[in-house]
Amino acid sequence: MACPREDAVMEDLPVIFVYEGEGAWGFLEFSHGFATPDHILTELSKGSRVWMTTWHFNGGYTFLYAADGRIRARMRDFLFREHASLEGDPSILADFRAMLDGLDPEDYRGKRSAAFAFIEASTGMGIDGEWLEAEEAPVVILDNWNAR
Repeated sequence: MACPREDAVMEDLPVIFVYEGEGAWGFLEFSHGFATPDHILTELSKGSRVWMTTWHFNGGYTFLYAADGRIRARMRDFLFREHASLEGDPSILADFRAMLDGLDPEDYRGKRSAAFAFIEASTGMGIDGEWLEAEEAPVVILDNWNAR
């Protein structure tokens, strides 16, 4: 029998790795590039700050901050300055936008790395590649994360 995360990947279900840092939790959806639905982000943000970035091969480059039970700022298509759109309080993402502006317009890897670097600087929680290789890494598998 396959492990639960392999079964979930075969069924196109989101598999989320869970990491605990000092005073922070990290979640990394690694299977299909699903963007966490807004209702989950706002619920998580009721008692904490939530930063999220996502991208996938079909586009959909998003950077988001939620707090106090609501999405406070979101930048869509952050990889392409000419197509980027900002929702919410622009001051929240001003430093992230400055990081992006400091990169070559075609440095897409640098822009994705900037998203992780900004989140790590804001939260103290970074992603260690070795976590993904751990055989017993804790995961959450959601069978229907659009349910409310």
